[in-house]
Amino acid sequence: MRRSLAAWWKSEALLIAAAFVAGVTGCTAGGDTETEAADAKVGGSTASPAPPGRYHTLLTPCRSVERSTLKDLLPGVLTLPEDQQQKVLRGTASPTFDTDRRAACSWMSQAPDASQQLRVDFERVVSYDPVVSDESKAQGVFTKKQSAATGSLGGTPSTSGATGLEPRVLSGLGDAAYIDDVLARARSTAQRRTVTVVFRASNVIVTIDYTEQPARVTKVPDSKELQEKAQSLARKLAELFDE
Repeated sequence: MRRSLAAWWKSEALLIAAAFVAGVTGCTAGGDTETEAADAKVGGSTASPAPPGRYHTLLTPCRSVERSTLKDLLPGVLTLPEDQQQKVLRGTASPTFDTDRRAACSWMSQAPDASQQLRVDFERVVSYDPVVSDESKAQGVFTKKQSAATGSLGGTPSTSGATGLEPRVLSGLGDAAYIDDVLARARSTAQRRTVTVVFRASNVIVTIDYTEQPARVTKVPDSKELQEKAQSLARKLAELFDE
């Protein structure tokens, strides 16, 4: 009787131990499966980083405009002695902390009948959001500039009012472009017209400001001439970015 009872307890103990081991193994296996599934879910939701912009550096604005083009835009230069001509044509670089992110240059000439000013600005846009590309970020910056400058691009009181010369979108120039035309009216001084052309080349935004102010108060700067010259320069600069 004692042997039978001892054998029975031994048999029960073995069964309990076997059940315990099986339960522990099952929990461990299930835990591993859940962990792997969670890892797979996280890995599957990871998005690829947006591609960087095409341009990693900027051109030097003061060297980007040909001398012949500058002489056409700034005719007053031709009235100066040779050494002064060279000084004006070299331009004046704008101060900047990082020339690979922002760089600008300006030129100015004075003639007996009028004065002209030219400014060229290069801005390289960088997106710090891994899911937004530099080019997309640049398009956002460009759109804000366009809206601030020209609104709906349907013409403003500051323009000449001539058909086809109102602020407008430009086609065939970079990836996106527009032109603005502002005439500053003043009673005591000559009227000054500034034509602005802005275009985007991938992740770089180029801004051209071309201003003319006649010496005579009664004369109004010609909108068509200034727009044609500013657009011609813009096309030449766009070709540099395409090289």
